[in-house]
Amino acid sequence: MDSEIFVRLLGDEGRDLLAVLADHAAADELAWATRLRKEHDAELVAAALTQARLRQRARVKFGADADRMFFTPNGVEQSTRAEVAAHRAARIAAAGVRRAADLCCGIGGDALALARAGISVVAVDLDRLTCAVAAANAEALGLGGLVEVRQGDVTEMELGGFDAAFLDPARRTARGRVFDPEAYSPPFSFVGTLAEKVPCGAVKVAPGIPHEVVPAGMEAEWVSYGGDVKEAVVWWGRLAGERLRATLLPSGAELTAAAERQAPDGPVGRYLYEPDGAVIRAHLVAEVAEEVGGVLVDPSIAYITGDALVGSAYATAYELTDVLPFNLKKLKALVRERGIGTLTVKKRGSAVEPEEVRKRVKPSGPASATVFLTRVAGQPAMLIGRPVRAAGQT
Repeated sequence: MDSEIFVRLLGDEGRDLLAVLADHAAADELAWATRLRKEHDAELVAAALTQARLRQRARVKFGADADRMFFTPNGVEQSTRAEVAAHRAARIAAAGVRRAADLCCGIGGDALALARAGISVVAVDLDRLTCAVAAANAEALGLGGLVEVRQGDVTEMELGGFDAAFLDPARRTARGRVFDPEAYSPPFSFVGTLAEKVPCGAVKVAPGIPHEVVPAGMEAEWVSYGGDVKEAVVWWGRLAGERLRATLLPSGAELTAAAERQAPDGPVGRYLYEPDGAVIRAHLVAEVAEEVGGVLVDPSIAYITGDALVGSAYATAYELTDVLPFNLKKLKALVRERGIGTLTVKKRGSAVEPEEVRKRVKPSGPASATVFLTRVAGQPAMLIGRPVRAAGQT
């Protein structure tokens, strides 16, 4: 879809087509296309069908707003989940920011969250169509008065007069994801330039960013939603807090530390604690181990064990029934003996794939269990148990 077709999609004819195609089934697309092309331009029909499909996909990230918004394929894939963007915008607003620059704004997801937090936003992107989509989204959600969209190179933008800046550099190329922060566009080192020009702000980075590349005096935050790590953000200026932070959404639980610590390891106890992914990425497992009074099952594995059941917002607890050396034949026999038909396979420090385990073990029966494929004191092991909650824990 080019900019000209997108402008037509915003017109009455385009919006009528989108209304007709709302909630259409993907299996019916050919029939819809054939029917609509009798009365409308084929190119416009194709654009409307694509947009309707993208809206359906975007509901996972944007909820009901997706049905009023506009998207590009890359925009749906790369945009921030609405709840995560709202968390970040609330933090920025709480710091007293009233005017912010959203650099590499994409389809405008973060700009919309900032505007909803009461912040005036100038959103900038290099791509013409992307800018048009971002502007259309601001208007569609009634936020056009707070969001100004500009097309341009963010590395050449005049940044005077902004209280804060948010940068979401491109982390994909035609070959796929980019893992080297200096291969981002613009490169991660550009944050140093931003920090010199804007008093505070944040840059979105891949969750796998090496801790050592985060500049001194800045904070690295890892954010998960529903247990899945969604992103990492590096904060500077008055927006930066402790060096390391893990934020768990939707609960909003936050764990922070000024520096990394290594938790002690020891023998496997009655319970196993699996820290949230954001906690693991932030290297804050030692803090959770201390909270639950536990130790690591292995110095290099982020599983915590202990004999007491302690409720934690940062980890899921399991009561263990078996601690065994790794042996799939033994696991198969145990699963068959106990009638385990629902077998959840988790792994950390093991090369064995969960699907391969299920294929070879062939679970069958009414019972359920979780098996952890990991290392205990350096040796391959299987830990089998079930999830439990401490008294009073929600």
